[in-house]
Order: sequence, then structure tokens, then C-alpha cells
Amino acid sequence: MKKTYKIDVDCANCAGKMEAAANATPGVKEAVVSFMTLKMKVEFDEGAQPQAVMEEVRKNCKKVERDCEIFL
Repeated sequence: MKKTYKIDVDCANCAGKMEAAANATPGVKEAVVSFMTLKMKVEFDEGAQPQAVMEEVRKNCKKVERDCEIFL
């Protein structure tokens, strides 16, 4: 399953940190963050619960970039 989320991030470097944190989260097959469009596209592992996985993605992203936000 793939979903797109609106994000708020201050710079392209921060977006890269968010992308790395999202990709390191269990349940995420692939995450791509675009600073230009302020969106995060996430493909979930088979059988993953998107809402639960995205809560963890948000926590992991906040660890590397406190000012970021993912609108779930």
C-alpha cells in the first residue's frame, strides 16, 4: 500500500534527514520526501498497519528534526 502525506519542514537537508528516519522505521518499505512539494510518499510493507507505522515514523522524524511535522 502507498500513501502520500503533507509535511512541514524548513530545508532540503532536514527533508533528507526525515527521509532517512522514515526509511529506518519498521513497516516502511520505501519513503520519499520532497522538500519542493512538502510531501512524503510512503510504501508500506505487506500487512503493515499504516496508521501505527506512521505514528512511529513521526516519532523517528522528530528525533532527527524537532521542527518537522507530518500531517496524518
